[in-house]
Amino acid sequence: MASSQAQVPLSQDKIITAPYGSWKSPITADVVSGSSKGLEGTAVDSQGHLFWLESRPSESGRVVLVKEAEKPGDEPTHTTPKEFSVRTVAQEYGGGAFRISEDTVIFSNYKDQRLYKQSISSKDSCPVPITPDYEGPVVSYADGIFDSRFGRYITVMEDRRESSINATTSIAAVALDDGNIREPKVLVSGNDFYAFPRLDPKGERMAWIEWSHPNMPWDKAELWVGYISEDGDVYKRVCVAGCDAKIVESPTEPKWSPIGELFFITDRKNGFWNLHKWVESNNEVLPLYSLNAEFARPLWIFGMNSYEFIKSDAKETLIACSYRQNGRSYLGVLDDAQGSISLLDIPFTDVDNITSWNDYLYVEGASAVHPPSLAKVTLDGHKANVVDFKIVWSSSPDSLKYESYFSLPELIEFPTVIPGQNAYAYYYPPSNPLYQASREEKPPLLLESHGGPTSEARGILNLSIQYWTSRGWAFVDVNYGGSTGYGREFRERLLGRWGIVDVDDCCSCARFLVEQGKADVEQLCITGGSAGGFTTLAALAFRDTFKAGASLYGVADLKLLRAVMHKFESHYLDNLVGSEKDYFERSTINFVDKFSCPIILFQGLEDKVVPPDQARKIYQALKEKGLPVALVEYLGEQHGFRKAENIKFTLEQQMVFFARLLGRFSVADPITMIKVDNFDER
Repeated sequence: MASSQAQVPLSQDKIITAPYGSWKSPITADVVSGSSKGLEGTAVDSQGHLFWLESRPSESGRVVLVKEAEKPGDEPTHTTPKEFSVRTVAQEYGGGAFRISEDTVIFSNYKDQRLYKQSISSKDSCPVPITPDYEGPVVSYADGIFDSRFGRYITVMEDRRESSINATTSIAAVALDDGNIREPKVLVSGNDFYAFPRLDPKGERMAWIEWSHPNMPWDKAELWVGYISEDGDVYKRVCVAGCDAKIVESPTEPKWSPIGELFFITDRKNGFWNLHKWVESNNEVLPLYSLNAEFARPLWIFGMNSYEFIKSDAKETLIACSYRQNGRSYLGVLDDAQGSISLLDIPFTDVDNITSWNDYLYVEGASAVHPPSLAKVTLDGHKANVVDFKIVWSSSPDSLKYESYFSLPELIEFPTVIPGQNAYAYYYPPSNPLYQASREEKPPLLLESHGGPTSEARGILNLSIQYWTSRGWAFVDVNYGGSTGYGREFRERLLGRWGIVDVDDCCSCARFLVEQGKADVEQLCITGGSAGGFTTLAALAFRDTFKAGASLYGVADLKLLRAVMHKFESHYLDNLVGSEKDYFERSTINFVDKFSCPIILFQGLEDKVVPPDQARKIYQALKEKGLPVALVEYLGEQHGFRKAENIKFTLEQQMVFFARLLGRFSVADPITMIKVDNFDER
């Protein structure tokens, strides 16, 4: 009944007037948690069959490789046996967990972190391990490529046998030519981190990205090319980008064209990640198309694919690429010879990875009415126009039944506390075709501070946001100073000032919406996960803008976090925070006396990025102070929640916590609230 109502607008006299926050909605927490399938990579085999990597909260977060249906009406085929999960924990955040060549897939298995080889042409093919058994998941692999010249698989290898905190990272080769499992052969080593090993079409040159402490890959990195000897070793190296001390840049995503030219993305000169090309003869780097827009994303995970070469009958090099500018993505085809981009008209306003096959592009994207999806984009003969657009996978295929409830994001630009500097956000007003509030009432506002913090909020359909707005909440997703998508200068606002700039910008955004009449000043709430949880706690302790908050695996003690931080981010905090004095003064655990409003905390017990002790310390301190506080801990969860039942519970408990503690409305859903210390005893 609810889904049919969602399709039929009601006349004005049938709309119910009820307080904001109390509205009934068919977008339940079950709907949200059931729609949380994730897309973690795509590939096309030699026959043109599409494969994608899909994470499933309904299977406790298991990740499976799926093959598209053979013909219309058929179901996609799951190629991953149920005892396997395709996921690597390299650099903690993983990515790049599989690669397909011909009829073979090589993938990382989550449980033991070994690499396995499997035929994808046979339904009954069993995965076979190709890396040693180290009696535990202590060596991980990511971002691999097939090397047909030497019958091997070249991959980033992270070895934690000596130290789980300070792993050894290298580029290594795994033999594929016989049934004997051998120790991987290290090809490139000596630096702290490596990514994107990429071979030219002949297998004679390999490009890769590397960087060292204290940099993150978006701060400063280097692009190298190594020449491969007849024995398969790297015998000569050339630094292509990032080695000139006069140029600050962070090259990423190197890729060889079909004719053996090296392309990559870097942010030299204009501070935006743009496409460039290497001229090998004189070791020169040339820009392909300069634009104050981002053609890449920060390297948090392996295996990103922001551009792809398009097969063309002509001799020109055509590149399908996307860029972000002014809060949205654009998809286009770049002509290397002409130095021009032809934009492609598709419904997506947000684009991530791109895969190509003949006249097709497979594009991972979303929009305000499309949840994260995978679309097949068919191009005309000139590769300049779209002749067909078809969604072949959706994280939430049933979401359109709720379209009449959708709140469409409004990109807002608001002033910060620094004169002349603005920040950005997506504002979602309350939206429900069955309800309205009284004219004099203003809605409660939930502000989300994104994680990272070097990341970006995006204005796409997210049913977890619609869960709030369809119940009468306003929601705002903030891109504070330090966020990506707006160039290096904006990104570097946070250097040395994490816990200040982000907090100020979130507070400024909330006040801006109150001044605009879009939120109730007495019902301002804040939520965030990981780094967003840190911002949430800091805003609640050091500012008086918000009346309640929810921290999901958030940071309370910066020094404790630094002490146990995994290698990838072990110096990240030093760049963001600064001195020992700053570490102390921005850690909310040291200033619990400054908290003055209710807080609910959610924490995974297997989280290695933000250990559970952080949430427990802040919970205990607030409990002893007498503030209303609740702590929810999840067995089997890491940094971010993957299980459907925990995604559901987290969403519902936030909703009812804010409703009970703010006391302005009752939630329509039958949710049983957990005990809130220092509140339920009253």
